[in-house]
Amino acid sequence: MQTTTLQLYSLSYNQAKTYLMAAAFIAGNMFLPQLCHFVPQGGFIFLPIYFFTLIGAYKYGWQVGLMTAILSPVLNHVLFGMPPMPVLPAILTKSVFLAIAASVAAHRFKKISIGILAGVVLAYQVFGTLVEWAIIGDFMKAIQDFRLGIPGMLIQVVGGYFVISKLIRK
Repeated sequence: MQTTTLQLYSLSYNQAKTYLMAAAFIAGNMFLPQLCHFVPQGGFIFLPIYFFTLIGAYKYGWQVGLMTAILSPVLNHVLFGMPPMPVLPAILTKSVFLAIAASVAAHRFKKISIGILAGVVLAYQVFGTLVEWAIIGDFMKAIQDFRLGIPGMLIQVVGGYFVISKLIRK
C-alpha cells in the first residue's frame, strides 16, 4: 500500500489563510452535491457533502475541518433545501466526526495512505451512524450510508487520497 509523506498544516483561527481555505472547501462542498443530485439518489450514493471536509481537515487541520463540516451542510440547507431539515442533525454530526477523525489521523500519522483514509471514513461513519440511530431511533435509516453510500465512501478514500497527495501536496 502506497504511503505518501506530505506537508500538513494546522491553521489557527487568527490566520486569514484558515478562512480562505475553509471558504474554498465549503464552496466545493456546495458545488459537488449540486452535481451529484442530477443522479437519482445521488446524495445518498455519493455522499458528496463530506468530500471536501475530509480534504480540508486532513490537509489544513481541525479548524478548517470544523468550519467546513458545520457551514457546508447548513449553507446547503439554507440555499438549496438539501439536506432536508430532518437529516441535517445526522449530517452535521457525521461531518464533525469526519473533521475530527481526519485531523487527528493527519496529526498522528503525518502522512497519507489509502488505509489511513479508509480508517478515517470508517470511523466517522460508524460513530456517526450510532449517533444517528440514537437521534432518529430507526436502525435501518441510520445505516443508510452503509446500504447505499459505499460508492461515496470509496470516492472519499480514493479521491481524497489523490487530491491530498497529488494535487495539494505543497
